[in-house]
Amino acid sequence: MLKRLLIAAALFGSLFTQFSCSDDKNETVSFEQNYKDGMNFLLENMEREGVITTESGLQYEVIREGTGKNPSATDKVRCHYQGSLIDGKIFDSSYNGEPIVFALNQVIPGWTEGLQLMKEGAKHRLYIPYYLGYGVAGAAPSIMPYSTLIFDVELIEVIK
Repeated sequence: MLKRLLIAAALFGSLFTQFSCSDDKNETVSFEQNYKDGMNFLLENMEREGVITTESGLQYEVIREGTGKNPSATDKVRCHYQGSLIDGKIFDSSYNGEPIVFALNQVIPGWTEGLQLMKEGAKHRLYIPYYLGYGVAGAAPSIMPYSTLIFDVELIEVIK
């Protein structure tokens, strides 16, 4: 069922991407291609061995299993991460510094859902559709609207 919904979304993406904005040169920029590329990526990715797709459309693969506690949506967690776009461009990383601490109910929905699937000590790769990430707004300047995101996340500690 989810696969059919993703296929329909990819085929009829222009119905959902009528938003546009102006860049510094007063030219209209459409994000329809960004939307379609993300949906096509997710459709192909869901067929890869080891990739699990949840009901919401979040995709993940387990790189390393953990053995500790699972966080709940209201817990704080300490983790290392690296975020990239589907073209491989890294837009953020904690690996060049200290792990970050944050509450799971204060991040994008894909992180809230994805980290609850992990145990302390685990490392997962999360594939986050735009609607579980930064949505139609994006997070300028690095993350454009309708961006599918990839995060490698290591859950170090659940802080109750």
